[in-house]
Amino acid sequence: MTSTVSATGWQAHLTLGFQRQAQRTILGQYAHRGPLQVQRPFYPEGADVCHVAILHPPGGVVGGDQLQLDAALDPGARALLTTPAAGKFYRSADPFARQLQHLTVAAGAALEWLPQENIVYQGARVHTSTRIDLQGDACFLGWEILCLGRPAAGEGFEHGECRQDFELWRDGEPLYLEHGRYTGGDPVLAAHWGLQGQPVSATLLAAGSPPGLVADLRATLEPAAGDAAQVSVSQLDGVLVCRYLGPSATRARQLLTLAWDLLRPALLGCPSCPSRFWTT
Repeated sequence: MTSTVSATGWQAHLTLGFQRQAQRTILGQYAHRGPLQVQRPFYPEGADVCHVAILHPPGGVVGGDQLQLDAALDPGARALLTTPAAGKFYRSADPFARQLQHLTVAAGAALEWLPQENIVYQGARVHTSTRIDLQGDACFLGWEILCLGRPAAGEGFEHGECRQDFELWRDGEPLYLEHGRYTGGDPVLAAHWGLQGQPVSATLLAAGSPPGLVADLRATLEPAAGDAAQVSVSQLDGVLVCRYLGPSATRARQLLTLAWDLLRPALLGCPSCPSRFWTT
């Protein structure tokens, strides 16, 4: 399909639909408008789980751009969605860049949402929103990682604005709602009750996970975090939550991958199968 750019920026929309056919999950629906698309589906662990990488060929997002993803899993489907690289949101003079993601998982289906981190450059104005709607006994295992500024380049986040929404619902009832609002130079970035001067925050959610994993996760993640970062693990109403706050997006992804290694067999009944895109 042809790309679409408006006077204010790229307007991209990607629609994905996964269906179960016998013992195989297929990408049965695929439509895109603008620079948001996928590579062909991969099956590194057999036909049961469909792995898909979401691509944004321009490589970065600027003010006025809007990237929208709608993905739906039919009953019995199993899919792993990831990205081949970090999302980069560049400085904007005025308009917001928007990333809107709505993921729907039918009863009996399982979705893994494992994108690489979003890096918000100093001076960027960004609104990212991810909503996962689960139906019946659907399972979800996924994370989101946010980096404010570019710590490796010595760049902080003294200017700009980032709004981050991460929501998990089941049958119309909220299970987890996270709404972050970060303005460059705001006290919340340095406050003890806020981000404590750390540029990277991350959240992993597991819905449908069995009880009894919190202690194992804490025993694995806390020693691996080191002194410069904080990790926490909790479980409430069938949702297990792992949180990271620290100096490194790479380290956040490594720790959440450790958590995924432990959770995936318990939640989905299969060993972890790291995406090849994470090592390219």
